[in-house]
Amino acid sequence: MDKVCFGIDLGGTTVKIGLFTEEAKLIDSLEIPTRKEDEGSHILSDICEAIEAKLVEKKITRDNLVGVGIGIPGPITKDGTVLNCVNLGWGMFNVEEKLSQMLGGVKVKAGNDANVAALGETWQGGGRGFEDLILVTLGTGVGGGVIIGGEIVTGSNGAAGEIGHIPAVFGDDAETCGCGKKGCLETVGSATGIVREAKKLLDKTSEDSKLRTMSEFTCKDVFDAAKENDKLALEVVDKLAYYLGNAIAGIAAVTNPQVIVIGGGVSKAGKFLLDKIEENFIANAFHATKNAKFALATLGNDAGMYGAAALIIA
Repeated sequence: MDKVCFGIDLGGTTVKIGLFTEEAKLIDSLEIPTRKEDEGSHILSDICEAIEAKLVEKKITRDNLVGVGIGIPGPITKDGTVLNCVNLGWGMFNVEEKLSQMLGGVKVKAGNDANVAALGETWQGGGRGFEDLILVTLGTGVGGGVIIGGEIVTGSNGAAGEIGHIPAVFGDDAETCGCGKKGCLETVGSATGIVREAKKLLDKTSEDSKLRTMSEFTCKDVFDAAKENDKLALEVVDKLAYYLGNAIAGIAAVTNPQVIVIGGGVSKAGKFLLDKIEENFIANAFHATKNAKFALATLGNDAGMYGAAALIIA
């Protein structure tokens, strides 16, 4: 039997669990609900139960399990200590030690979910072949991760790579972010922010737009209209690309990446969005960082599983 590991992407709604060979082949995967009741006390036991069941199903012995990697939606230190993961109901504890103990001493490595996804894209996705990478995920919020020399940059308490909370918008246009600050990149770079910016522009102007004909519209609707040269939708997308390009230029001045990978649901806009972000990046980046390549993420919702497995076997 080949040696295997598990890569776990722990989300606020579901837990994705992947079974991998040491050669990075995904053998099987499953999802279980994230039970957040009782301060998240059931989450790790549910994960252990799912792992044990999968080992039995695949007739894999403990001797062939080299470890378990896990990505967690919150700050986590280098030694595996979770720092108050509010959306899971968790306080402060060492998740590596606890999960390893529950699994009978199996090696466990943990990281922030966005950073782990960045590692996954570096290992087997859009950043494959590069060691220095920035991942920017554009979804309901804006997340990200920084990989330098093939290693996750965690910072002093696990909060490095919080790209969505870079100050980006100032003055009267600054909206309040979910974190409580005003003007975070997330307020203009997320799917939620894009829809809000479009609605603000519709209220401010009488510009003809396909979006005016819709009682409700999504981020995808904004991009679809922009691709059809809808002037108002294009203005919204160009504003998004301006803020993202500027923010990434700032990150690049510090990290000097080889490649910038754009992922998340908004990235389904594809090359249309990628080119606009890159154009703004080049216009504002320090000259020595302008040669960074841009790429779309390729692992989709599996990036977290791959990255978690990479914590063990990459």
